[in-house]
Amino acid sequence: MTFDLSVHALDRSRPMRDQIYPLVRHLILTGQIGPGETVDEKEIAAQLKVSRTPVREAVKRLSDESLVEVIAQSSTRAARIDLREIDEAYLIRRALELESAAQAAGRMQPGHAERLEDILLVHSRMIERRSYAEAIAQDDAFHHYIALISDLPRLWRAIEVSKAQLDRCRHIALPKAGQGEATLAQHRAIIRALKSKDPEKARLAMGKHLAAAYAAAVEVVRSGLPG
Repeated sequence: MTFDLSVHALDRSRPMRDQIYPLVRHLILTGQIGPGETVDEKEIAAQLKVSRTPVREAVKRLSDESLVEVIAQSSTRAARIDLREIDEAYLIRRALELESAAQAAGRMQPGHAERLEDILLVHSRMIERRSYAEAIAQDDAFHHYIALISDLPRLWRAIEVSKAQLDRCRHIALPKAGQGEATLAQHRAIIRALKSKDPEKARLAMGKHLAAAYAAAVEVVRSGLPG
């Protein structure tokens, strides 16, 4: 493991486990703790200057998401990327995001498309700079904003949890030539569909985008890369 959590200042007035959970989750999703690598609770606790108890509680949440495996109660490792879980994640994400796009199309208001285009512009700049973690953050911001437009307040959290294994593949696939540019083109198509206020066009554009993301994830797993 090569990461430095000591740069994160924890708020001692808030539950430690709730702050540690997203930090460790991010390490796993971005590959800083790779598939099959040990999740060293002692090291994480030392870097954050906390006891092992909140780290253990955070890891338990990650285990519930199938991002972490506890081996015989003696060691913990980041789960390997399994094709069956990729398939399941895609089916769940597709169902949720097609509905999100359709609902958003019917609720588009002045300023919504402009906000999506602003996110897309920043996303494009991150791709150009090869700042891939930031690019993925903007990708997520794009989908999150569509969920907000859809006026389904709990939808994004459900999407976020369901796509965790896909996210791990995204961090591996994005640096490949043309991957980022293809995503940007798909997002532009989604914006056009949303601006038409036609739910079926929005479903179709989102469906094509998610199918491409799924294909890239499957390629990662089948290529013999980590997982």
